[in-house]
Amino acid sequence: MKTRGMRRQLVGTVVSNKMEQTVVVLVERQVKHRMYHKYIQRRSKFAAHDHENVCQIGDKVLITESRPLSKTKKWRVSAIVEKAV
Repeated sequence: MKTRGMRRQLVGTVVSNKMEQTVVVLVERQVKHRMYHKYIQRRSKFAAHDHENVCQIGDKVLITESRPLSKTKKWRVSAIVEKAV
């Protein structure tokens, strides 16, 4: 029996849920600048599959890498870490 490789997991904030079964998740990370050795914030947006349409704007979610589901969707919402107030 073959085992799956480790799939990347990221935590981000839902910034859009206007599409059907899709949310846009903003992931922020900190990177150290090569020359100045200061930490800079980098942002990336990922389209993630939300099968039950339960995610709301502002929710903190855990997304997991998956096979391509469409042209832009290559991530799935695994869990809602924190609901928006």
